[in-house]
Amino acid sequence: MMRASHLPPIATPALCSLRLSLIPTLHLSSSSSTLHRLSTFAPSQTLFPKTLVTNSPYLPSYSLKPAQPMLSMLSNMCPKSTASFSSGSGSGDGREILVQHLLVKEDDLKLLLDIQKKISEGEDLSDLAVEYSICPSKDEGGMLGWVRKGQMVPEFEEAAFNAPINKVVRCKTKFGWHLVQVLSEREESILQDIQPNEFHVKMQDPNFFEEAQLIDVREPEEVAQASLPGFQVLPLRQFGSWGPEISTKFDPLKDTYVLCHHGMRSLQVAKWLQTQGFKRVFNVFGGIHAYAVNVDPSIPTY
Repeated sequence: MMRASHLPPIATPALCSLRLSLIPTLHLSSSSSTLHRLSTFAPSQTLFPKTLVTNSPYLPSYSLKPAQPMLSMLSNMCPKSTASFSSGSGSGDGREILVQHLLVKEDDLKLLLDIQKKISEGEDLSDLAVEYSICPSKDEGGMLGWVRKGQMVPEFEEAAFNAPINKVVRCKTKFGWHLVQVLSEREESILQDIQPNEFHVKMQDPNFFEEAQLIDVREPEEVAQASLPGFQVLPLRQFGSWGPEISTKFDPLKDTYVLCHHGMRSLQVAKWLQTQGFKRVFNVFGGIHAYAVNVDPSIPTY
């Protein structure tokens, strides 16, 4: 059966070997309601507690394990469907797909066929992944989360993006044999930087503040030193209090702009918002510091 713990409300709990790109992501601590301070870090660093990063040679550090309260957020539960095997069709252009899989060694063909037989008899791929998969994602029922084209090895990507919803397809990569199931699909979201001067122009439009939603992820003491109008302050250290309600307090379909001091923390949050289904997310490049230096020198720098 499809378990709640197998569907990622925030990001993929264990993002498997198939990821090709290293994408810095928001890091939650399951033992605390606060986040690690994100003010300075290398662009390729991830901020998850080390215990949550899988030490697989083919696993980039792009994962987080949601704190228990976050499990109640699950809003995209996919109903269980009887799986069948098919080659599928479709281009995958402009789509993101929610994928789970099971991985066995290349020479374990007998096991692979046995598992396929179990699936054809009605057993669920996620349950079988927990028992048989050699991918670190087995702990999450083989869940890889929402993926886009260009994030996975070519063989897996071709199979996944050509698979009909809920059909289990088989493919082979350098890691072994995969049984792949696409649970859902959605339109690919937009995440991009916006330059301070461009953002300033937008703010001159009187309708802008009604049509967009603005989030400042700096700490209160920072906002007290310098701020921009219209921003709702959601301190990153207080993520545990506002993260679970983000999709109810903000409209995922509205343009969302995220601000911090230098544009790094806001980029992390922007990426996380994208995983929450926000369709158009903009990171204010360089943060409020760049805005003060390049647009409005009356804003204090710190």
